[in-house]
Amino acid sequence: MTINEMQDEIVEEFSVFDEWLDKYEYLIELSRELPAIDEKHRIEQYLIKGCQSRVWVDAELKDDGRIYFTADSDAIITKGIIALLIRVMNGRTPDEIIDADLYFIDRIGLRENLSPTRANGLLAMIKQMKLYALAYKSKM
Repeated sequence: MTINEMQDEIVEEFSVFDEWLDKYEYLIELSRELPAIDEKHRIEQYLIKGCQSRVWVDAELKDDGRIYFTADSDAIITKGIIALLIRVMNGRTPDEIIDADLYFIDRIGLRENLSPTRANGLLAMIKQMKLYALAYKSKM
């Protein structure tokens, strides 16, 4: 499945909810499905700067040339948001991640329903994931 197909699937899933409260509930549900990040990555080095809540993200380039992310957050909504980002960008090549246009964020109404500090945090999470991709690309 391509990045855009995955985004379309997410847009479709969120389209069943009319109210934002229901969408938040769904984000909370997604946060519970996020695999736990290794404890050794719950340190300052993996903390995303610019997030109101604490968010840790790690990335690993596997032998197949694809990047796999793990993450965690102390805020449940934020954890649901990072779960969505990982769903879209996990198992992709560095170029796919760098070039990704993450349109699902606007299409599901996420950006407009986040507080300014959460919206900044969302951008910081995306930036960090793309920085991992750039770093791994430079090592290939």
